[in-house]
Amino acid sequence: MAAAAAAPARAGNGNGNGNGAKPLTGMRLVLAGFVLAMANFIVVLDTTIANVSVPHISGGLAVSVSSGTWVITSYAVAEAICVPLTGWLAQRFGTLRVFLLSLAGFGVFSALCGMSGTLSALVLFRLGQGFCGGPLMPLTQTLMLRIFPKEMHSRAMAMWAMTIVTAPIAGPILGGYISDNWSWEWIFFINVPIVALIFFGVVVLLRDAETPTRKLPIDAVGLVLLVIWVGAFQMMLDLGRDEDWFISPHIVLLACIAAVFLIVFVIWELTEKHPVVDLSVFRHRGFSASTASLTIAFGTYFASIVIIPQWLQISMGYTATTAGHATAFSGVLAVVASPFVPKLMQKFDPRLIVFIGISWIGICSLIRMEWSTDITFWTVVLPQFLQGAGMALMIVPLTTISLASVEPEETASAAGIANFGRTLAGAVATALVTTMWHDASREKAAVLAGNLNGAQAISDTMQNQGFSAEQARGVIAQMVENQGMALGTVEIFIVSGFALFAAATTIWLAPRPSKDIQPASGH
Repeated sequence: MAAAAAAPARAGNGNGNGNGAKPLTGMRLVLAGFVLAMANFIVVLDTTIANVSVPHISGGLAVSVSSGTWVITSYAVAEAICVPLTGWLAQRFGTLRVFLLSLAGFGVFSALCGMSGTLSALVLFRLGQGFCGGPLMPLTQTLMLRIFPKEMHSRAMAMWAMTIVTAPIAGPILGGYISDNWSWEWIFFINVPIVALIFFGVVVLLRDAETPTRKLPIDAVGLVLLVIWVGAFQMMLDLGRDEDWFISPHIVLLACIAAVFLIVFVIWELTEKHPVVDLSVFRHRGFSASTASLTIAFGTYFASIVIIPQWLQISMGYTATTAGHATAFSGVLAVVASPFVPKLMQKFDPRLIVFIGISWIGICSLIRMEWSTDITFWTVVLPQFLQGAGMALMIVPLTTISLASVEPEETASAAGIANFGRTLAGAVATALVTTMWHDASREKAAVLAGNLNGAQAISDTMQNQGFSAEQARGVIAQMVENQGMALGTVEIFIVSGFALFAAATTIWLAPRPSKDIQPASGH
């Protein structure tokens, strides 16, 4: 969606950066670039910092761990809904003004999240945090393109992209450390002073970076339809597990609302003159194929980074900090490999690079088939570390194929839809896979309990060692539950592996890009 936000800033006037703003120089440019990069970093950080803290949050609010995942999905859904509006907001009110208001709102809602005493309040404030954080990622890119001279745009985008890669690495580590050594509230409170410093830096350093504004119509009907169908669909996924899915009339009602409003939304957007989401870009085969591939692959990948830290803490006895260290390795090879991807795209078919990248992530998912309750820390780390190379090979070529497939005037809409699909896929996959994981774990545990051999002998041995009969039964039950959860986790990763192979194959539906295709700077 960065392209959407950047659209009003690209009417060049020959002043050196091609976007109508006077570029900065010297130390002021360095500081401004750092401040904007930090703004992007903290927003991306909040997509993963809560993952390893879900058990702590659930315990603190006296709710189940499965209900605690609402903290993750609510933020992602709010971002998904808000992102398509970023371009319109920037053109209507000015990029810098929208950026500052969004940043301030992000800080306020972060503080409110930390002060929440109930899950309902926390989810509500996470929604507000997501709505305010959604525009910040594309707007930071827009402002960097305005303040950096044209010849330094590639460096600016490299700085911007590095925050996308490093923030998910820092998120689990920081979230785990804070949860273990302070309290879960501080994963939100820590945003407040950082946001205040960024806000002050932007006001001082970028006061001349505002973009022109113009009155644009807003597709209010499309926006309302979007909010209703996305909200109903996500609530169906999150509540389905607790209410036994379609046996519950509430779930049936939510499913019907989501389906009806989605159909009406599609019809309305295809006929509206100024749609909030321009669905006509799906007529381009390259865009449709790359977006489908990205959505499936990212959703599957994101679901895995939600499940792994929960399993490590609930069943394997890891602290949040250790679980964060184990999952954070997924970004290491991504940082190392990313600079080489543009050169590979000049030599090889970008579709082949995407296919190899997503397939490699699928292979790493299948490596986890050997996981059990006996695995070591480094057994967990290995596939996490290896899949980082696949992420680097996936993101840049997919984005490039997607945006190169549409007309130049459609780039903003295409970027918005691709980002919307990626964000929504993460939220939907988290809810869906979490449900599948808990169901599979319970099913496997029930099968194990029914086929347990020598339980009485084990119980007698434990009682001889000083355990009471009740304590012995509890220990055996816990062992069965842990084994069932391990088998359920393995089953999820087998399914994820095949889903990733399907996503890798989907990219071949896109036509071969031209040989002079260049990596896109906005996604």
